[in-house]
Amino acid sequence: MKSIYTKRGDAGETGLLYGGRVSKADARVRAYGACDEAVSALGLARALCKDAWVCERAVELERELFIVGAELATDRESYALLQKHFSVVVPQMTERLETLIDEIAGQIELPRSFIIPGASAGSGAMDVARATLRRAEREVVALNEAGELENKELLRYLNRLADLLFMLARFEDRALPFEALTGESKDKPSP
Repeated sequence: MKSIYTKRGDAGETGLLYGGRVSKADARVRAYGACDEAVSALGLARALCKDAWVCERAVELERELFIVGAELATDRESYALLQKHFSVVVPQMTERLETLIDEIAGQIELPRSFIIPGASAGSGAMDVARATLRRAEREVVALNEAGELENKELLRYLNRLADLLFMLARFEDRALPFEALTGESKDKPSP
């Protein structure tokens, strides 16, 4: 098996998708790194969620976050190459998220008070993925404000995706009483 380490990052730099080296503390690296963390958190949520439909959505979203990560790992000068060889985030992807949110909203009722993450292991992990994604969104906003974001649809997509993760967590727990969702009950479901 080929070694997984290259030693090229030992000095604190990493390579972008289409060439060029930047600091591992670069804003672009922080943005795609936070997306990578969200992918991992979604994977954990998928492993812990019991609802098959939620799990199917989670793996689809993990794959889409790889598209986001590829865009963020490409500097503006190389963006045309990315578009030529790979998918990029398009408005239809954001619209699909909105459709899923609306579909879930039509099937569940939310309590009127704050929802405390952790009513179940699956929803708790989904909420970790959502919070991680919100950090990625903030990093992408910073990239945009610095004039380094080529595709503004990433902003809409990440914002809507975080909303969808919130709703997927609630859908996972849809059979639980409101008291379990709001943390008002000491009775927790068994894992």
